[in-house]
Amino acid sequence: MSTALRRALLAAVCLTPALALAQVAPQSPASPSGNSVRGTAQTAPPTSASGPIQSNDTRPNQNQLNQGQVRSGDGSQSSQTAPVQPSPAQPAPAPRSSNEAPGAPQTTQSIAPAGNPNAHQDMDMAKVISTWESLGPKPIESLTPTEARRQPTVADAAKKIVKDEKRDVDPRAGLDITNRRFADMGDLRLRWYVPEKAARNAGANAGNGAGLPIIVFFRGGGWVIADLDTYDATPAALARKTGAAVVSVDYPMAPEKRFPAAHDEAMEAYRYVLRNAGGWGYDANRVAIVGESAGGNLAMNVAIGAREANLTRPVAVVAVYPVAATADDTPSKKGQAAAKPLNTPMLGWFFSHVLASPEQKQDPRLNLVAANLANLPPVTIIGAEIDPLRSEGDMLADKLKAAGNSVTHKVYNGVTHEFFGMDAVVAKAAEAQVLAAQQLQQAFGAR
Repeated sequence: MSTALRRALLAAVCLTPALALAQVAPQSPASPSGNSVRGTAQTAPPTSASGPIQSNDTRPNQNQLNQGQVRSGDGSQSSQTAPVQPSPAQPAPAPRSSNEAPGAPQTTQSIAPAGNPNAHQDMDMAKVISTWESLGPKPIESLTPTEARRQPTVADAAKKIVKDEKRDVDPRAGLDITNRRFADMGDLRLRWYVPEKAARNAGANAGNGAGLPIIVFFRGGGWVIADLDTYDATPAALARKTGAAVVSVDYPMAPEKRFPAAHDEAMEAYRYVLRNAGGWGYDANRVAIVGESAGGNLAMNVAIGAREANLTRPVAVVAVYPVAATADDTPSKKGQAAAKPLNTPMLGWFFSHVLASPEQKQDPRLNLVAANLANLPPVTIIGAEIDPLRSEGDMLADKLKAAGNSVTHKVYNGVTHEFFGMDAVVAKAAEAQVLAAQQLQQAFGAR
């Protein structure tokens, strides 16, 4: 064997252990600072001097959103906040606290899932959205208000599913439903949903509720589209599940009647109900307010208006995915920009028709998070994960808590804006309605 060949064999034997070690040794990607391993840090659960902080918030944290998961919770006041794990793509948000002393700032907001938000729809919600798309809706933001009002809605899709699958459900079963008109109502348009048993017990006086509590309901539609029929399912469900009489309030729409026309009418409707409840046979001391989307904003404004005018205070407010902030850069407006059926461009379209001037965007009646929120009745905020308004519900809940109010806040995973009235076809809607009904019944029972 030549000298050169012997040297080559000897070098190969010496290098083999080093190569094996190189294959086994873990590779740690350098962080921007060069001194940590990305994606391995963990944060501890938020704590107080007495131990882990308890929360009545059930909004999803960052990891739950990324994984399409969320704590189910039970809507109670004592569900524990889970530790937050940072994702490789996002820094970990600061720990949340939902029972800090009144006045303590709370600024952390939920962060939207990366990628296509519609991919997070659960099976029930995906069926509704698919059915809605089959009806051929055009992009609202590309239409005139008149054209937009003629588009098929997700409420239409829910009805189609019930019909096509021959589901044995009747949202109006057991209810006496009437469109009431009285001489002193002016332009008010009200639809009553009264449990039939109470209506029968009241005798011949239609609308006489035998001492029932009243829920004043304000519909959604961005103050531009929709009507009482579009939002028929929610007040019907509330009447069935609470045993209360529900009065659904219509309001003038923009651009024919711009801001604050709807807000003024909502306040007038509340005054009208208070003024006449006793004569109708209802309990004027047990009146609650519920609203969806734009109606959630109206519900909060009526509670504030009742405080300012020294009127009988509503016993509770339920705001379902409310319009609560006018900033364009909230986490969900960015992360859920392409959500369905409500997307971020539609929000801009709504405001372009509602506002009489750009300055009105900062009016605290629209930008609720800047309003005086002190001394309000208990508030329940219900949100949907796949919704550009989700962060507004988060922000409003934080502001209400900081002002010293009792707040219950729950975000439902896998569902979209408009899910709340779809209990006939979406299981999470039924869950959310039960939470709302429980909160309302508790408030009625406390008076």
